[in-house]
Amino acid sequence: MTVPDVDLIDGTAMPQLGFGVFQVPDEEAETAVRTALELGYRSIDTASAYQNEEGVGRALRASGVPREELFVTTKLWNSDQGYDSALRAFDASLDRLGLEYLDLYLIHWPTPGRGAYTETWRAFEWLKAGGRVRSIGVSNFTVETLGRLLEETEVVPVVNQVELHPYFQQDGLRVFHREHGIHTEAWAPLGQGRGLLDDPALARVAAAHGRTPAQVVLRWHLQLGNVVIPKSATPSRIAENIDVFGFELSTDDMKALAELDKGIRLGPDPATFG
Repeated sequence: MTVPDVDLIDGTAMPQLGFGVFQVPDEEAETAVRTALELGYRSIDTASAYQNEEGVGRALRASGVPREELFVTTKLWNSDQGYDSALRAFDASLDRLGLEYLDLYLIHWPTPGRGAYTETWRAFEWLKAGGRVRSIGVSNFTVETLGRLLEETEVVPVVNQVELHPYFQQDGLRVFHREHGIHTEAWAPLGQGRGLLDDPALARVAAAHGRTPAQVVLRWHLQLGNVVIPKSATPSRIAENIDVFGFELSTDDMKALAELDKGIRLGPDPATFG
C-alpha cells in the first residue's frame, strides 16, 4: 500500500496517513510498529510522554526499511519547555529512538500558563537550522497561541496536530491553518471509539461503499486534506486503517459527515491544560 504525501511549507514531504502509538506500552509498541511497517505505513508518530520511544526505535531498526523512507515524529513534553531544557529533551528522545535525526519534532502542548512556548520554539528553530530535525511543528495549539508564535518567531510550524474527528471538526482552526500554510494533523481521528463509529449516519455512508465506519472517517479526513495518524495494536485494524485509498466519498457523503459536528472535545482544553 502506497500512502500519498503532502508537501509541507518547508518543502518536506510527509505521508498523509501515518501510525500513532498513544497509550501503547513500549513492548506492544515495538510489535505494533513492526506490523504497521510491514503493511506499508512509513510515518510513525510517538512522544516522550508516551514512554514508548525505545520500543518504536527497536521496531524501526528491525524493519529493514531504509531510514530515508521513514518519517518519524516525536514530541516535547510540557515539563521540558524552555530553550536549554528543550534541547536536552530532544537529545534524550533521539537517543531513545536510536536515530541520528528526526523528521518532525512537535511541542506537545502550548501550556500557555507557563509562557514558555515561544522560547521553546526558538530551540526548535536552532535544531532545524542545524539539520538535526527536518521539520518542526506544534500540537494542540489554538488560534491564539499560534498567533503569538507567528508574531514572535521566525519559522512557521509545518503542522498543528490537534484533536479532530467528525464530532469535533475545528473549522475555524483549520481555516487559520490554511491561511498560514500550516497543515492540519488529526489525533483521535476516529473519536477514540466514543460512539462515533456507531453513528447511524456514518453507518449508512459506510454501507453504501462496502467499507467500515472507521475507513469512511479516515477517508473523510484525507479528502479534507488532513494528515491523519490512527492508532491500534490490533493487526487487522492496522491493516484496515491503511486500506482507504481505493474509494472516494461523494459530495453528499462529505456533507453528511460535516453535519455530525457536535463541537465537543474528548480530550483536554489546550487553553488550560498543563
